[in-house]
Amino acid sequence: MYAPDSPRTNGKQFIPMGLSLSTWLHRRTQKHSSSYSSVFCSLAVPTSSRLKVILKSSPVPPGDSRSRWSSVHCSPHFLLSASKDEVTRLPVELSSDGVRAEKWVKDGLHVWEVRWKPKHRGSHAVLGVSRQNCPLQASGYNVLVGADSQSWGWELQSNQLWHDRQSRGTYPEKRRICCTKAAENFSSQFSQCSPSTLEVPDAPFPIPERIVMVLDADAGTLGFVVDNHFLGVAFKNLPRGVELFPAVSSVRGGACIRLRYLNGATRNPPALMALCGLLIHHHLGLQRQNQVDKLPLPPALQCYLLSSH
Repeated sequence: MYAPDSPRTNGKQFIPMGLSLSTWLHRRTQKHSSSYSSVFCSLAVPTSSRLKVILKSSPVPPGDSRSRWSSVHCSPHFLLSASKDEVTRLPVELSSDGVRAEKWVKDGLHVWEVRWKPKHRGSHAVLGVSRQNCPLQASGYNVLVGADSQSWGWELQSNQLWHDRQSRGTYPEKRRICCTKAAENFSSQFSQCSPSTLEVPDAPFPIPERIVMVLDADAGTLGFVVDNHFLGVAFKNLPRGVELFPAVSSVRGGACIRLRYLNGATRNPPALMALCGLLIHHHLGLQRQNQVDKLPLPPALQCYLLSSH
């Protein structure tokens, strides 16, 4: 039923674009639920709008200089690819070897993608950040990134956090999680669980090949994204205003580790258009990102949403 003074177009009620879009999204959200399932979903923590926008934005071109490993600050037991975005460890015994990125950051929020196949990790596979003087080679099998006060590292096999030669606990934090299909797949312990919640097992979480590292140099924090879920802050109170480099260390011969800088932002708040696009993508869900052309929006805005996906 229309109000007497409602504006109309061609005999129909005029509906503001925002209201029309909200109605469209609400109706379809009720009909669709994401089938995406991951044990890390239950371990995720809320993210800031600043980080959400960066993770949703298109990445910088692959050849960016911030995607290169350093040929100078690198163990002699690592070989660099021609493009410098990949390092391969030589099959040398009783040696721990590290490499750090060519470029450093000292402010802003920055995100890198690291690809490291689980079968190429070995016993001391560490990913993190370091200052300029972090050791890059040592005898025996040890953690290098996190072995001194100048570096902070996450050991992927054991899930242990390391800094200044000490373990700082496990990451992600093990909390009570819902009994889902993903949890059942993670461990047979979940096969007898009730529909409520349960404690996750003590075994380390198997970390997949792709890991996204999040360094907030302004806040002095380091965290990681796994399976598209931000697992929270791993390290806080990192020194601010100093040069920090992405870094890895390995003891396994044949380990291949790829680095790619994805995006970054200053401490300024995100643009309103980016925040609106983020909200629309969120309500669409993973299964309906290809339905942007069906939104009740002008073509120009549909193109923007497609480009930001």
